[in-house]
Amino acid sequence: MPHLLRFPRDLEARLDVLAGATGLGKAELITRCVEVGVQALEHQRPAEGGGARLAERSIDQVLRESGLGA
Repeated sequence: MPHLLRFPRDLEARLDVLAGATGLGKAELITRCVEVGVQALEHQRPAEGGGARLAERSIDQVLRESGLGA
């Protein structure tokens, strides 16, 4: 299902650079980033006690730790 996403200009520029460097289209690159981010969040989700631990980490931090962020 298509989604309209708006990114800050600096993130858009970073995506352009990564797309050029990897040869992937931006849509494929964004899909992969989201997949990695979701997997990382799923693995770190506490077994009990709600999502407080997840809220402590931004998606930028998750992407950096996964090697996809700057």
